[in-house]
Amino acid sequence: MFCLCISGKAQEEFVSPEAKLLTRFSFTQLSGGIVIVRAVLDNYPDTLNFVFDTGSGGISLDSATVDLLKLPTVKTEKTIRGIAGIKNVDFTMGHTLKLGTLEVEKLDFHINDYELLTSVYGVRIDGIIGYSFLRRYIVRLDYDNMFIEVYSPGSFKYPRGGYMLKPNFSTLPLQPAVIQDDRLIASRFIFDTGAGLSLLLSKDFVDDSVVFRKNRKFYPTQAEGLGGKRQMSVSVVKEVKLGPYKFKRVPIHIFEDEYNVTSYPLLGGLIGNDILRRFNVILNYPEQSIHIKPNTHYNESFDYSYTGLGIYLVDGEIRVIDIMPGSPGDKAGFLPGDVIFSVETNASKNIQTYKNLFQNSIGKMRVVIFRDQKPLVLTIDIKDIRR
Repeated sequence: MFCLCISGKAQEEFVSPEAKLLTRFSFTQLSGGIVIVRAVLDNYPDTLNFVFDTGSGGISLDSATVDLLKLPTVKTEKTIRGIAGIKNVDFTMGHTLKLGTLEVEKLDFHINDYELLTSVYGVRIDGIIGYSFLRRYIVRLDYDNMFIEVYSPGSFKYPRGGYMLKPNFSTLPLQPAVIQDDRLIASRFIFDTGAGLSLLLSKDFVDDSVVFRKNRKFYPTQAEGLGGKRQMSVSVVKEVKLGPYKFKRVPIHIFEDEYNVTSYPLLGGLIGNDILRRFNVILNYPEQSIHIKPNTHYNESFDYSYTGLGIYLVDGEIRVIDIMPGSPGDKAGFLPGDVIFSVETNASKNIQTYKNLFQNSIGKMRVVIFRDQKPLVLTIDIKDIRR
């Protein structure tokens, strides 16, 4: 408690104990800004890869990881919901997760199948860290230096020059934001570090708000989420405003929210990590607040490229699996099953590298593929979705 006397009047306020730094550890990023942290489960010697996800209402493990580690499981009637489905999940109970030097005890993990995510990113995904962890601590993400700090709940000194968001909290932070195209529309969006895109809107929200100008061009694409793949469309929106910060010509994905993930009209969609990574972020779930401060990535260009190709790591090979009809990939002559050997002069056979090359290029690119074990050179004319 402190006491301040002004003009003979005493003002008193009880102050929480100071938040203490508990641990600090590095993270890596995948395409779309996805954050990957490494952690140790119980006493198993090898570290596991977790997606750090404010869009997850719990904490989870991949079913193959559970089988590999021979973890005991419990049948439940609980369900989880994502953009591509609803499913019942089992649990494995009472585990300890070690992040840096911090041991987080008594965690109950639901079990899900992340084979598709592993194939998408080319990195084994063992689980997702969400609300069950975040609710216990203050967590600082530094995207400039690629590290995370975890603090105990308490009085916290925030850096100067940022902005404090006050989202509504369920298990997920629901943040007001404004989007503008033909019209200016305010809504709430899930603050989702686990989404590897900029902005995802439900079709119901788009149709009812009539936010887009009539001649706005949309392109067919797909994304991966709980339950599998989901058909979407992609375009750009004139402006997105988060707190006092504005972003121009932001890529947006629109999907038919069949499983009511966004609980429309409660929410319009979600804000993904290709926007959020442009800030250093302090997540204070105990105080139901999020502090954001622009970082060195703030003015980086968004990804406006469109190939219409879905590429995945399958049995050690980078394969074209999905091709949108009429897309640049379709016109270039790609077929399902093609193995990508090189993109331009890069033959690293690294799916993250190839995705980054596709996502940061507009115009013609030379791609060497193998089809029926025979080499073939294709030229794809990557489209700019702003045009």
